[in-house]
Amino acid sequence: GGLIVPDLERDVLWLAVVNRYRPEPPALALIKGFGLRHGALASSVAHDSHNIVAVGCDAETLSAAINGLIECQGGIACVSESGFASLPLPIAGLMSDQPIEAVRDNLDRLSAAARDLGTPGDPFMALSFLALPVIPSLKLTDLGLVDVDRFEIVGLY
Repeated sequence: GGLIVPDLERDVLWLAVVNRYRPEPPALALIKGFGLRHGALASSVAHDSHNIVAVGCDAETLSAAINGLIECQGGIACVSESGFASLPLPIAGLMSDQPIEAVRDNLDRLSAAARDLGTPGDPFMALSFLALPVIPSLKLTDLGLVDVDRFEIVGLY
């Protein structure tokens, strides 16, 4: 019907980057191979600009992850059937004011929740590099989809 939508059967999900510094529409693309079967993940630990980068199976959970992270003033988040869970990083969206043990336990809990959604490995580390436009080949920034090899912004089509 002319719409770009996720295809969970082929592991194709939405990827979004939201500018943290000024109100602009999010940049959207598709990503294959992330492994999520339901829900969404988001992070403000996203090299180099530390905008919010999120991956999701549907618009509702993707939006919930992004908006929840905005309310936390940055951090990492997971939206599942159980609801919204986060590790707030209120210092520039990158650092916590909590004791290291609390941060570690919270990160372990979020990583386990992400694995329960179907993603292997360390999904938050992977997410943090999806918006880094200096390593090949395609990256999503707040300006759009960047073909790093050609040094230009390209369309989804």
